[in-house]
Amino acid sequence: MPASRALRLSKMHGAGNDFVVLDLRNGLQPPSPQLSRALADRHTGVGCDQILTIEPPRSAHAVASYRIWNADGSAAQQCGNGARCIAAWLAREGGFDDAQFALDSPAGTHAVTRVGAMHYHVAMGVPQFAPQAIGLQGFEREQDPYLLDVDGTPFAIGAVSMGNPHALIEVDAIADAPVAAIGVALQAHRAFADSVNVGFAQVLARDAIALRVFERGAGETLACGSGACAAVAILIRRGRVERTVSVRLPGGELQVAWPADEAQVTLSGPATFVFEGEFLQ
Repeated sequence: MPASRALRLSKMHGAGNDFVVLDLRNGLQPPSPQLSRALADRHTGVGCDQILTIEPPRSAHAVASYRIWNADGSAAQQCGNGARCIAAWLAREGGFDDAQFALDSPAGTHAVTRVGAMHYHVAMGVPQFAPQAIGLQGFEREQDPYLLDVDGTPFAIGAVSMGNPHALIEVDAIADAPVAAIGVALQAHRAFADSVNVGFAQVLARDAIALRVFERGAGETLACGSGACAAVAILIRRGRVERTVSVRLPGGELQVAWPADEAQVTLSGPATFVFEGEFLQ
């Protein structure tokens, strides 16, 4: 992007998971890692967990595609809260009137339904539990739990791919979970070929959990949509929760449903505009 141009942007969030949204459909190039880090900086930039870029659709039925760039400049494959924000941004821009439409993400094509004012429902794909799909090395077959040694301490984790890799640890008290320390250690663990998003879940009831997530490239965020889907899928397979679950995150509440093992997981929640602005490069 030319250094002399002001970069138009929207600041949005989904349940506290916050984004800088850039419209690149006019041919602008995606942000470099340096620009992504500058935009994401909460002191000298705009401040966000991820940058979302809106681009032309890649599939015949989608209205647009989007890509995800973490606060550290790395690329991400999936972002459920971001998908809802992209949907709300495109609906505000107009050009289509449907309450149902499709978006292309790096992980695939997602059906989106507008279910209320600034509230969207996104089909997030079918969970993949094979270790090869997760990028989990040292295991030939699916297990639950996987036992990993972290600095001499054994941890029992669940693992699944929602288009991006997730590990989950169940805890008794979510407020006391060692999110940063264990998150950093598991992300650097040799078992995860491309690092991992690390979730900590407390089962509150058959239809409710509390969740905190330490994300790749961003650290702990106020909400993680794909992490919510991953946690619910793992806990459903364990028989710990029902097929529809309220996920309570530090930034708000999301609804996750997985009707059947062969079905897609769906994620529902809010999308919020914060401000419009320009980033002076």
